[in-house]
Amino acid sequence: MQVRFTRLAALVIVLSATLVAGCGKYSISNIRSARAFQDANAMYSHNDWAGAQVRYEDSVRFNPDLGFAYFFLGHSHQQQEEAYVVVEGSGRAWLDGDIVDLRRWDVVRVGPPVVRAFEAGPDGMTIVAVGGPKPPEGDGVRAGDVWADEPVGGG
Repeated sequence: MQVRFTRLAALVIVLSATLVAGCGKYSISNIRSARAFQDANAMYSHNDWAGAQVRYEDSVRFNPDLGFAYFFLGHSHQQQEEAYVVVEGSGRAWLDGDIVDLRRWDVVRVGPPVVRAFEAGPDGMTIVAVGGPKPPEGDGVRAGDVWADEPVGGG
């Protein structure tokens, strides 16, 4: 009888762990996404732009709701208009191929079809993104590595 109870308890624990791992914050996909994002940030800070781009895309593939990876990769929208406010630091914005220098308190309004991506300067950059209500089905369009022709960091 003790063996049956032990096997049943082990089975319950394994099934519970499987259910917990399959959903929510600690799902396998979310953990993989977080790891890919950490790897990408490390590569980005060591000037490995191509490697970082691949890992940022991996992070979005594992967790499509990971919106902030799009700041490093390019993206546009079908309907959503956005405004970005630089509240700290400086950096650059890539807007349909035009590179715009940004510093504290600059505001950039970006129309829906414009592909945009951002990079922080040497002291970092904190931006606030403001947009209208997100359509229920979403309207983001990934553009990939827009910095490919011009290495992030200005060359």
